[in-house]
Parts: sequence; C-alpha cells; structure tokens
Amino acid sequence: MNSEELKLNVEKALEEIRPFLQSDGGDINLLSIDDEKLVKVQLVGACTSCSVNQMTLKSGVEMTIKKYAPQIERVINVE
Repeated sequence: MNSEELKLNVEKALEEIRPFLQSDGGDINLLSIDDEKLVKVQLVGACTSCSVNQMTLKSGVEMTIKKYAPQIERVINVE
C-alpha cells in the first residue's frame, strides 16, 4: 500500500467514526501520517474537553483506523 492509499484508508476510517463524534458535538481532523506507522489527529469541539476522549481515541478511533490500515501502530491526539 503506497502512502496515498494509506491516507485514503485512514480517511475512510475517520469517516466511519466521525458520525459518532459529531453526535456528541465533536469531530476529528487528520493532521499527518508519520513513517506510515503513526497517525496524528486533532479532536475538536466537545471532544477536546470530554473526560473519556483518550478512551475514545484508543478504543474507537485507533481500532477503526487499524481495521482499514493494519500497519498503523499508534494514533495520537495533537492539541
């Protein structure tokens, strides 16, 4: 998978999870994919102050991204 395909797959994953975030008043933006292993995202809106945003990031966002792009090792939120 080349870097463009990887980006498209990560975007597909974010599109899958975005409605759940938006239903709670939040959203997510893709910032970068580093070395094809680390995805940097930015949680916005209500997600920035949510007490469970790290759980959402790991069990929701990261899991969904890995489903579309298994080579991704970590997803981090950049504030």
